[in-house]
Amino acid sequence: MDIKPIDPVNRSFFAGVVSGVDLRQPLSPQDIEAIHQGMDRFGMLVFHDQPINDEQQLVFSKALGPLETATGDIAAPQDRRMSMELNDISNLDKNNKILARDDRRRLFGLGNMLWHSDSSFKEVPAKYSLLSARTIPEEGGNTEFADMRAAYDALDDDLKAEIAELITEHSNAHSREQIGIPKASYGEENQIKLRPVRQRLVRHDARTGRKSLYLSAHIGAIVGWPAPEARMFIRDLIEHATQRKFVYAHAWKPWDLVMWDNRTTMHRARRYNDLGEVRDMRRTTIRGEGVTVEQVQAAA
Repeated sequence: MDIKPIDPVNRSFFAGVVSGVDLRQPLSPQDIEAIHQGMDRFGMLVFHDQPINDEQQLVFSKALGPLETATGDIAAPQDRRMSMELNDISNLDKNNKILARDDRRRLFGLGNMLWHSDSSFKEVPAKYSLLSARTIPEEGGNTEFADMRAAYDALDDDLKAEIAELITEHSNAHSREQIGIPKASYGEENQIKLRPVRQRLVRHDARTGRKSLYLSAHIGAIVGWPAPEARMFIRDLIEHATQRKFVYAHAWKPWDLVMWDNRTTMHRARRYNDLGEVRDMRRTTIRGEGVTVEQVQAAA
């Protein structure tokens, strides 16, 4: 196995590409540790030409750590195309038909075009996400990734001191409200999923010793701050953190598998013709190793 930077000239610190591995086959403990080390270094890794099925993706993912279940979406169990261990990142219904323009699952999924970190709205937020490209559109549908370690490093010392102990509140409801979806529209059965949880704004990686911004469109508040000030401050930080010098844009190829560290990156999907072309992706998510801050009853 070999892991190198995708762009060694302009972005040697972020986004690596892995070669010499077949994810359909069991990996040795040494290979798994090499992947963890690659994630420590690059924040995200790309594996090309990996024609895996769902079970093989699950086996590989579980070798990296315990999985989350797909509790961040709004699909009813009877409407899901796959098990709760997989997130359905597609524009398809359970019969593999393209979702209608006004289907609430499609509208909810449009929130993935905002900069975010997966599962930051959970008390124990996600560690890694692994996304396998099964079918991709002819144009568009790229995914962009931003390095929150480099973004933190680029802040001046005064701003680093100001944000060092700040606590934010994350909710799926806030990100969806930004695109015009009211919290009440998701029904009583989904309200508990939308309850805000608290996270640190600055995270520390015990393996690398590095700090990173923990930003997401899911942030709706900073504890102790007036809401308008908090939201403008978070918007400013997201604009800083998503400057092009911190961003890698992945143009998908069939059977790419991309994995990223949600603790040290943000990402967003880009637009494509989702009413006319299929984009079928399967995501597994590695559970985080603990809370970033002790939870209290966050404001609704």
